Amino acid sequence: QVQLVESGGGLVQAGDSLRLSCATSGRTFRSYTMAWFRQAQGGEREFVGGISWSGGSTNYADSVKGRFSISRDNAKNTVYLQLNTLEAEDTSIYSCAARPGPQVVRPPSLYAYWGQGPPVTVSS
Repeated sequence: QVQLVESGGGLVQAGDSLRLSCATSGRTFRSYTMAWFRQAQGGEREFVGGISWSGGSTNYADSVKGRFSISRDNAKNTVYLQLNTLEAEDTSIYSCAARPGPQVVRPPSLYAYWGQGPPVTVSS
């Protein structure tokens, strides 16, 4: 069982930056591919980006490419999402997710573990 606890959400203005953290329990963090998803009010869950278990490979949605970046610290069992140049359209609940295995995939159904998700609100 893997537990995920996110932190770092909040209210910011358009153009600002924010960093989200996702701390995981367990000793097998390095065995998991990690990803971030978001869900706006009334919308569907959307893949934001993911990072392979080694950290050597990342994958991003086109809507955030060049603005968001994912990193992980396997010594701290933590994955991060850096959000830069935020836009009002980025307002969502952001959740991290984990799946065993090396490869980033996009369908949320393929992720076994989920955090609660911090809200990110971007005012224009």
